[in-house]
Amino acid sequence: MPAAITGSGKPIPRDRLEAGPRHGYAIMEALRAGSGGQFDLPTGTIYPALRRLERAGLVQGTWSEAGGRRRRVYQLTPAGRRTLAAERGTWRDFSAAVTALLEPAPQPVTP
Repeated sequence: MPAAITGSGKPIPRDRLEAGPRHGYAIMEALRAGSGGQFDLPTGTIYPALRRLERAGLVQGTWSEAGGRRRRVYQLTPAGRRTLAAERGTWRDFSAAVTALLEPAPQPVTP
């Protein structure tokens, strides 16, 4: 079962970093926009997930300054890119299995 279903949620914020570094709020906005509003996370939920990913070596955070404000910018590490690619495969398999259950193929009619 994919990790995000079991509660870690790792692939979700990480895939928004694939195109390049982003700060936490930009990750939340990208999640919201990319999911058509389905992933509209409260502000306080993304930062603990990013800290866990950072401790796991999957993302790297650095401080930057923009408009006189300091903010933490996150980017994928090489390990983060590798595990994201593997987790995508797991998600595709999981999604195909759920789709097969929800939308079963028509069964031939037996006389």
